[in-house]
Amino acid sequence: MAVNAELPVFLSNDPIVNPKVTEALADHNVSQESKATQSLMTNEPLKTDDNLRDTDAFKRTSIVTERMVAPSEPSSSSDVVSPDSLQFTKSGILSTVDLLPGASKLKRALEETDELIVCPGVHDGFSARIALDVGFTALYMTGAGTTASRLGMADLGVAQLHDMREHAEMIANLDPQGPPLIADMDTGYGGPIMVANSVQQYIRAGVAGFHIEDQIQNKRCGHLQGKRVVEMETFLSRIRAAKAAKDSLHSDIVLIARTDANQQHGYDECIKRLKAARELGADVGLLEGFKSKEEARQAVQDLAPWPLLLNSVENGSSPLISASEAKEMGFRIMIFSFATLAPMYSAVRSGLEVLKRDGILGTRKELTPKKLFEVCGLEESMDLDVKAGGTNFVGGV
Repeated sequence: MAVNAELPVFLSNDPIVNPKVTEALADHNVSQESKATQSLMTNEPLKTDDNLRDTDAFKRTSIVTERMVAPSEPSSSSDVVSPDSLQFTKSGILSTVDLLPGASKLKRALEETDELIVCPGVHDGFSARIALDVGFTALYMTGAGTTASRLGMADLGVAQLHDMREHAEMIANLDPQGPPLIADMDTGYGGPIMVANSVQQYIRAGVAGFHIEDQIQNKRCGHLQGKRVVEMETFLSRIRAAKAAKDSLHSDIVLIARTDANQQHGYDECIKRLKAARELGADVGLLEGFKSKEEARQAVQDLAPWPLLLNSVENGSSPLISASEAKEMGFRIMIFSFATLAPMYSAVRSGLEVLKRDGILGTRKELTPKKLFEVCGLEESMDLDVKAGGTNFVGGV
């Protein structure tokens, strides 16, 4: 596997974090650094030698990540360092998987496991923080949720590239070494040139995967009636442009081809479109708006072994399929587009009705401002200030 240009840059201005990790990853000599990076990306063990140990660079070099992780205990005295042996803890060293870009993590999960990747739909920074705190291994930025939370409008194609890209960039970088983010890209926001530009911006934003669909530009939520789709050739031009943009940046970003043609043209047309998108290099397929569980199961069989994504929208236009059912059917990714938006509506409306009626919210005692801020990285921010030499938080908050 070739070295991926999207790997984080390793800096070298702190004391040694872990001698074994330093041997594997850090040397100011370009050839040694290239060999170490190659080792990370290929999972091949890297043997150290006396020449490397004797260099001044080895003696002073460390790995500094955006998390500013604390020193970890050295591993065994073996002369072989396997990247898979490096473990990640909040107070220790990052594993090699954590050091990969989100796109590479998602790609590897699809290629090297048979697990169902479950992604809750998050609609803003706070809902994303909660999903991270709960421990999900992947996230989905919903277009409907972004339109509602950022613009206060219905999902009728009003959100544009700058809305979606800025929102995705914020969510993807709340934890740069955290779970990969899949993001809605609607129709690509224009013709082939605009589609390519959209993909490039998503890549630079740190998005791990995106789905692009065949609705007309004046689109609507996939679970509303009255959808219309473009001709297949127009859809395929979007896929070609997206693939070309992805390849131009040598990115692992996962290209998900989505069709909404089931409502207007039926199942067979959907399969025809997805097979054509697969031939053009789309990594995953998404058939939106299944009319039955049997149809969902059939799609997996008709497109096997190509991985399919299932969009679960409770009370939408498709039958309710659980994560366990989806895994049994053979789906590889499952997104829950309204996973945070719908509960948020219920909770906020209920709380505001109590406030209007009683003049007080009645918030549970454990939900202090500090507790809510802790979900948003309060401790990490305070720790960063202390490590940088600040004194603002020495006495706590």
